[in-house]
Amino acid sequence: MEEAKRRCKKVENSVENSLNNTLNTCCKQTLFRLIRSELSFLSRFPCHNNHPPLSVNIGHLEAIVHILKHPCISGVSRVCKPIPHSSLGCDRDKVGDNAKGVYVDIVCNLSGDPVWFIVSDRNPKYICWHGNASCRNKGLNMRIQHVLHAARSSVSLRPSSIILFFSKGIQDDVSEGLRNEFAAVDCEMEFSSFDFGFSEELEGEWVDILARSYERASVLQIKVELLGNSSSICSKATLCGLDRPEITASGAEMFGNFQSFHSFLSLMDLSLINDQNQEPALLDISISKSGLINFDTTALIAIVSGISNGSIEKLLATPENELRGRFKGNYDFVIAQVMSEVQNPIHMELGGVISGKGGIICKTVRSEFKDLVSMCGGPNEKSRAKHLLEHLIVVPDSPSTRMMSLPTTRKLAQKNKVVFGTGDSWHAPTLSANMAFVRAVSQTGMSLLTIEHRPRALTGD
Repeated sequence: MEEAKRRCKKVENSVENSLNNTLNTCCKQTLFRLIRSELSFLSRFPCHNNHPPLSVNIGHLEAIVHILKHPCISGVSRVCKPIPHSSLGCDRDKVGDNAKGVYVDIVCNLSGDPVWFIVSDRNPKYICWHGNASCRNKGLNMRIQHVLHAARSSVSLRPSSIILFFSKGIQDDVSEGLRNEFAAVDCEMEFSSFDFGFSEELEGEWVDILARSYERASVLQIKVELLGNSSSICSKATLCGLDRPEITASGAEMFGNFQSFHSFLSLMDLSLINDQNQEPALLDISISKSGLINFDTTALIAIVSGISNGSIEKLLATPENELRGRFKGNYDFVIAQVMSEVQNPIHMELGGVISGKGGIICKTVRSEFKDLVSMCGGPNEKSRAKHLLEHLIVVPDSPSTRMMSLPTTRKLAQKNKVVFGTGDSWHAPTLSANMAFVRAVSQTGMSLLTIEHRPRALTGD
């Protein structure tokens, strides 16, 4: 029991430190609640008791945190919670009799694809395939049927596959059943065989190393059919014929005084723009190697803003009353961005994100960006905007079905659904400062590929 308590502390520390920037607040709170509940349960038993309690769930939580640490996991929107029937749009009789919905351990993206994880830390000999009529366990077969039906019935939360993670392995009959009846295959993603951590005594000194082995783990993947357009990648061949403006001048000629802007653009993969006559098959290969980034309007504004391009000294030297007259109620907002730029230049921050990637924008973003720059941008910002657009491919507004299935509300505005949904349909993360929309999507349970950046405003530079 004391070891189980130390393991609880180790998992809690992992969530707090290793996963602090990976999980949203809701997911972290859920994990913390489950860990503390387990600690409370263990604390009810005397330390001298040689027989640990029958129900110890810390191994299950360890396995979940182990999965969440995988570098290919992103967009975690739900952890250790049932997906309610209202979000699935399916016949309740076909997904089990759980009034709360269908239980899934993790809803996230794995290498860009939306997936559901089912996690088991049980001893393999207790994992029944057909279940037992004399007990409440209906068997893994029935559970997978329920989860698959829920996955296929959902639109907004529909995964591309179900990942089954058995941390202690499975017996041959269960493995054969999964492969024969559900066409399960070994998951292509490799998970680490070990997980190390530390336990901390009350005095605050690290005194013990805790290691968990996953050498016997079995990870299987079941594809979810009937995906339709909900998460499919747009045809790469459709890039042929899209808007590809010719780059009119070199960065050295146009932006000698704005080297960070030129350096930023030089990091992008321009082969998608330059190789306009490339065969679709070859074009498909070039995209798969470089990847795509979907820019929203906030990202484009941040890249061309005077704040990001050498105007901060001029702004800081301008009298406060003049700046307040120019920016009105946005004065504090702009000054905060100036100080942020002093500490962390945004071109350097985003350089690692876009390096070697191809950039796309949908037509809605191009139109909005042009309008904003025309109304609020200065001559330098307008010039930079023109050349930034020459480094991006404009794709049609093509939001994914799953994104458009979400209700249109004040927080889930139609325009934002089109922008982020277009990135979703291309399997391209959307670079944005619009975290209010991202949080609203996450609250629906949908996993979405996004990259956050700090906002910047046009200054009239």
